[in-house]
Amino acid sequence: MTTVAVEHRGEIAIVTMDRRDAMNTLNAALVRDLTAVLDELDRDQHCRVVILTGAGRAFCAGLDLRGYGDDDSVDDGVMIASFERQQDIAGLARRLHGLRQPVIAAVNGAAAGGGLALVCASDIRIGSTDSVFAVGFIRAGFSACDIGVSWLLPRLVGTGRAHELMLTGRKFDADDALRYGLLVDVVEQADLLAAAIATAESILANPPLSVEMTKVGMWAAVESNSFSATVEFENRQQMITAMTDDRNEATAAFLEKRRPEYRRR
Repeated sequence: MTTVAVEHRGEIAIVTMDRRDAMNTLNAALVRDLTAVLDELDRDQHCRVVILTGAGRAFCAGLDLRGYGDDDSVDDGVMIASFERQQDIAGLARRLHGLRQPVIAAVNGAAAGGGLALVCASDIRIGSTDSVFAVGFIRAGFSACDIGVSWLLPRLVGTGRAHELMLTGRKFDADDALRYGLLVDVVEQADLLAAAIATAESILANPPLSVEMTKVGMWAAVESNSFSATVEFENRQQMITAMTDDRNEATAAFLEKRRPEYRRR
């Protein structure tokens, strides 16, 4: 039985983590299923935007502390098995971060620990009024530096705030998340999916390659320490996109005030 559901609405894929009875906490099955889904979507040329959300009342409440699914090997002191589990979980954040398509996190409820990491690794984050957040790892006895949070969170909310959230592990609500800059918008729960789809449709109005290269370029700029190197990278992105048929179609559609028809060429 799969723990992840995928619904395709045209060029938008809605990915729903579904362990609702366990608040969508991460276990071996969910990590395996979500990784497989993301791999498949990355290869899907028809899919241009991914929306990630959770079933039930949680987005993802972190690691399932009641049992991960490989506990026999880990409890027996097999360090390699424990490290492989860590790599698999952390790989989700890398997969979202490196996915060809932009990822919109539609945060419908609790996002703690690994759930917060998935939110941070997304490209756009929209929360419902029911959403609540916590770094979480430290409250469970682990380091707060996990699944990319120590790199992503300071870049989203600033170093000072990120360090406070990581060292305390305290909960913060949707209004706080909006004020800190983690979320770009907060809407009523009933309006969350519609808001995410509306954002996805705004992205679809732009040429496919331009969107994909923008995702690569904007994160590369965050990682770069050099303004000059970033500008040089931008120059090359501009030259590549300028030579596409879709760039010409985007310009023509804008001038003719019509919806563009892209062919990924």
